[in-house]
Amino acid sequence: MSFTPLRRVATRRSTAHASDGGAAHNSNLVLGLILAGYLMIIVDASVIITALPRIHAALHFSSAGLTWVQSAYTLTFGGLLLLGARAGDILGRRRVFVAGVALFSVASLVAGLAQSAGMLLVARAVRGVGAAIAAPSTLALLTTSFREGPERTRALAWYSAIAGGGGSAGLVLGGMLTNWVSWRWGMFINVPIGLALMYLVPRHLPETERRSGRFDLAGAATSTLGMTALVYGFVRAASDGWGERITVASFVAGVLLLGAFVLNELRAEQPITPLRLFASRERSGAYAARILVVGGMFSMFFFLTQFLQGVLGYNPLQAGIAFLPMTAVMFGMVRIVPRIAHRIGTMALLIGGLAVALTGMVWLSRLSQDTAFFPGIALPLVLLGAGMGVAFTPLTAAGIAGVSGSDAGAASGLVNVAHQLGGSLGLAILVTVFASAERGAAGDLPASASAHAQSVHELAHGVATALSGSVILLALGLGVVLVVMHGQRIPSLGVGRAWARVSTTRSPG
Repeated sequence: MSFTPLRRVATRRSTAHASDGGAAHNSNLVLGLILAGYLMIIVDASVIITALPRIHAALHFSSAGLTWVQSAYTLTFGGLLLLGARAGDILGRRRVFVAGVALFSVASLVAGLAQSAGMLLVARAVRGVGAAIAAPSTLALLTTSFREGPERTRALAWYSAIAGGGGSAGLVLGGMLTNWVSWRWGMFINVPIGLALMYLVPRHLPETERRSGRFDLAGAATSTLGMTALVYGFVRAASDGWGERITVASFVAGVLLLGAFVLNELRAEQPITPLRLFASRERSGAYAARILVVGGMFSMFFFLTQFLQGVLGYNPLQAGIAFLPMTAVMFGMVRIVPRIAHRIGTMALLIGGLAVALTGMVWLSRLSQDTAFFPGIALPLVLLGAGMGVAFTPLTAAGIAGVSGSDAGAASGLVNVAHQLGGSLGLAILVTVFASAERGAAGDLPASASAHAQSVHELAHGVATALSGSVILLALGLGVVLVVMHGQRIPSLGVGRAWARVSTTRSPG
């Protein structure tokens, strides 16, 4: 299919939008608005990590309950993303994006005002719903706002940098706000950003074509509840053991619910997850690899933050700043990836990036309570930033390559589902590894050692073991790429061409 008619359609839409809004289409402003919305969503998963010790004390969380400050957000986010993608297809992606940002902003205000653990968890869950509504539309709006070629490649590179570096940026921001003001400002800061987006987006972003369709509520419910049950099973196993009755029941319920989800998708007239998307080895491999890689990376953020504060004695701000080497390098890759993608090929970029990141994680997993920040932590973080900064762009492109216009929302939703599901499951799994390692390290020191020394020793050993789990997850992700995806053709100029197919929409004529 020739892309020339699509360019004309995009030009007509942009011109019409310019006349409606009374201003010329500004590509930098459009890109900035889309990225601001996505960054706000991605940062929210990590901005709270450096504040967890303060939240634990302020709202009297139990140790197990504290885990749900993260999971309440990521599970509703990941579980309802596909429904959010369908809503964008049916109602218009700009309209749905604004609605999601509005809900996210209101929930952020409530979370910042929370006076109890339950109130915070409910607000976090609602924020996840808002994020699930808004996030899929960011990717789809990007494809309709930027034409195939250098414009879209540049936009995708920035989008991938947000996806990969937003988590570490959130750690820095969360540390600053917690240390200088209060952990509550990690929530409040989203309110003015959300208000600005709600004002500017309708004036500067084009609306997408609305499609007729139905909402697959059964699919959304079974997938969300199934993933929640699995995560709860892992968290429960960390505290009560794998054989405990509720732990086993949670895993059984999770498997049954996810099985019901698959059956529903096979029978549904308009499923939120068209199973044909998994027919491509390239896309299926990209989703699986993303779950594994993000699981390892997100868990690294969580556990390394505990190490920096609990072992090295950093305050929240120092712990956040400690991630800057990774953040700076990852965002620096934005300018490099588009320039080299057409020279060495997208698959080579993906494999090379994951290999560099794996090297950094192996190095980082060797830390102990005597490890100094430089070079034992800073240099591995640089390798992780470089590797993931390179890998996330082709991994995103592979997840949406070759889809038809009717599946664009579902495909972009699955990219984000894999991202959030990876964070939830990876952390839940490695929390069990961490807890087991901590218990195993108890009593390693002489009886004369102080309680503080014993606690620090157990924490350091638990973190190192959990990071070894992150090594395994990254290695499995690289293995999926080599075994499942290798030999599949991701276009070499690629990010742009892959995205062109996602942006294909039904012609008005």
